[in-house]
Amino acid sequence: MTRRRDKAAQPVGTRRAAREFAFRTLFEAERGDLPLRDVFTRAEGTMREGDDTFPALNAEALDFARDLVRGLSEHLGEIDDVLHRTIRGWTFDQMAQTDLNVLRLATFEMLHTDEPHPPVIESAVRIARKFGGDDSGRFVNGVLANLSRNMAAQGSAES
Repeated sequence: MTRRRDKAAQPVGTRRAAREFAFRTLFEAERGDLPLRDVFTRAEGTMREGDDTFPALNAEALDFARDLVRGLSEHLGEIDDVLHRTIRGWTFDQMAQTDLNVLRLATFEMLHTDEPHPPVIESAVRIARKFGGDDSGRFVNGVLANLSRNMAAQGSAES
């Protein structure tokens, strides 16, 4: 066995790995114009068979990735509306698909989970840097920081 296979065979249990798994399935679904849940199920099967195309996740991380995909599927319209209001000067057609999908996943988490915003933003920036262009990390960070500030301002206005 190669060193890469040995490393890939060890399941990871980090939220960042789960977010990356969810991102990659979202990206593949968007590119292939396929149902997100179907792509996730196929990716999960591929991972369980030992294929190192997707990182091997432990049960907890896989559940988290599944929750992200399910939530994104259920709330995509709302998430896109929030992003349309948050992003200035860019349309979805002008944005890199990588950046948009990272933003969608992070926005779902920020709106619909109790996860603190800083680790969500940090993970999103790392994924954007890993899979996106030279400015992807900076762009994603700016959009999500703005969204976080807007949400905090709305929260204090409602109190």
